[in-house]
Amino acid sequence: MATGLLTATVAISSASVSVAATPLPAGPASAPVPVIVRGAPGSLAAVDRDITEAGGRIAEQIPLITASAAEVPASALGWLGAQPGIVEVTPDGPVQLMSSSYSPTTNPGSLYSIEQSLGVDQAWQDGYTGSGVGVALIDTGITPVEGLDGAGQLVNGPDLSFDGTSPSLRYLDENGHGTFMAGIIAGRDPAAVSGHYAGDSTDFLGIAPDAHIINVKVAGANGAVDVSQVLAAIDWVVEHRCDEGFNIRVLNLSFGTDSSQSYLLDPLAYAAEVAWHQGIVVVASVGNQGGGAHRVSDPAIDPYVIAVGASQPGSRGRFSVASFSSHGNATRSPDLIAPGTSVVSLADPGSVIADQYASTGAVGTRFFRGSGTSEAAAVVSGLAALLVQEHPQATPDQIKALLTSTAAPVAGGAPAASGSGEAMASSAVQAPLPAAVQSFADSTGTGSLEAARGSLHVTLHGVVLRGEKDIFGDAVDTASLATVESYADSWWGGTWNGATWSGSYWVWSPTVVDWAYAPWTSNSWAGVPWSAVTTPSGIWTGTSWSGTSWSGTSWSGTSWSGTSWSGTSWSGTSWSGTSWSGTSWSGTSWSGDGWSSYTW
Repeated sequence: MATGLLTATVAISSASVSVAATPLPAGPASAPVPVIVRGAPGSLAAVDRDITEAGGRIAEQIPLITASAAEVPASALGWLGAQPGIVEVTPDGPVQLMSSSYSPTTNPGSLYSIEQSLGVDQAWQDGYTGSGVGVALIDTGITPVEGLDGAGQLVNGPDLSFDGTSPSLRYLDENGHGTFMAGIIAGRDPAAVSGHYAGDSTDFLGIAPDAHIINVKVAGANGAVDVSQVLAAIDWVVEHRCDEGFNIRVLNLSFGTDSSQSYLLDPLAYAAEVAWHQGIVVVASVGNQGGGAHRVSDPAIDPYVIAVGASQPGSRGRFSVASFSSHGNATRSPDLIAPGTSVVSLADPGSVIADQYASTGAVGTRFFRGSGTSEAAAVVSGLAALLVQEHPQATPDQIKALLTSTAAPVAGGAPAASGSGEAMASSAVQAPLPAAVQSFADSTGTGSLEAARGSLHVTLHGVVLRGEKDIFGDAVDTASLATVESYADSWWGGTWNGATWSGSYWVWSPTVVDWAYAPWTSNSWAGVPWSAVTTPSGIWTGTSWSGTSWSGTSWSGTSWSGTSWSGTSWSGTSWSGTSWSGTSWSGTSWSGDGWSSYTW
């Protein structure tokens, strides 16, 4: 699981221009301006020294992109940009691309443009809009903003996040990531007319506008989530895939850990693989570590699932691999790539992302722009829904083969980065369904839960969740869990791994389906009572979060970063605004609880 302003991507001054270093301007310093100063990899200390020498003040380091946010005298910007090792200096001010200057027909990141470039509009004309297909979204929740508030568009599954005990937050998206992904997959404005989606540049339309989203929330405002929560969520999706009104055929996982454990043992990869074998097309983002990673994220490491990298628009309508998209290796690489750079989707007013990145990501009042393999995975999940509607009896292996065999090769793209190429809807819907059967060695899932976390852990009051235990502190026997998962039987009512996580039955009506909520019954985790966990106290009013202060959230963790929720930035391609500058961020660590060196 990274919308910035076009103006914000233009460097004020850049070291890429070959000029001799000049002395600082003489005379009194002019008024300071907010900027993002980016340096060459490994040169963050030198960047900060140059900022200080220019008379600037460092506000925040952004290690993920070797940059610092700072205020620098305007008269010193030229000097700063000409220093050796400074890659660019970009504005970080409160500017906003207003809707009057944003045109979906000309902006390459709009879903309208993406749908045109991939031939999605042609698929719609052929009658494939995702109708009747359920796409499960395991994420930060979904807020029913315009474009996601139509009858039957959203179905709420269980809220397995740390916010699940708060009635005012349950199912809703205080962060903004899940709502953004839902918009890409299956957003649809109420004025859009079925049968006339192609060519509609006025209404917002996701890739599969007639599909329905099953919302399974695992993370709250700060994005903290443990692997055990994601396992429980995947298992729940598998068990309820055939419930009335669901027809869950696609699972979107814009999430990943940096686990180095083999997929043959890894319990997270195993859970995703079980979903695949149960008839669900699992789409996972490969991560945002660029060319230096040489390993895709977990669970994308499992060779059965569709591992998606991100592309960016190139010259003459061609695509290239986005610089942040993780590369694979000889064992496992991305299966294909899809648009993931400066994608425009639905904003979640009052969410953390909307508040913290408004200056660089907001597109008018309804939309936001973001980049990352999260976005790319969401695009492919939408494409999969179109193909499942066309071929309702197809297996996940066949849908994957259809997408990869019809992908457009990327000129100069190495398979370790681009896989089979750019996913193309128009080619896929016109191609015959291949008789494909994958024959990889099956995962056992008997490995270590702790190893599946990699370096990513949640923390509460300085207590880090480690070892073979879930968020309640209950031991997880991965071998026993794998056995019941193989039968799609790890949930018993609202109980998973011996503890009650959520409600135990469904309430069905023609207009809404919700998991009937029952409160957590385990009363502590790692010796810390649930009563010590504070949550935001706002209420969604339909247009904004009312009375909510995210600074009250005590849960933290390294799981919301460029290495897990696979979004790299909420800005344009210049990377401005990529740091996590949320309410509890202090320097480069999350309240001292282990977020050091990680940024969004």
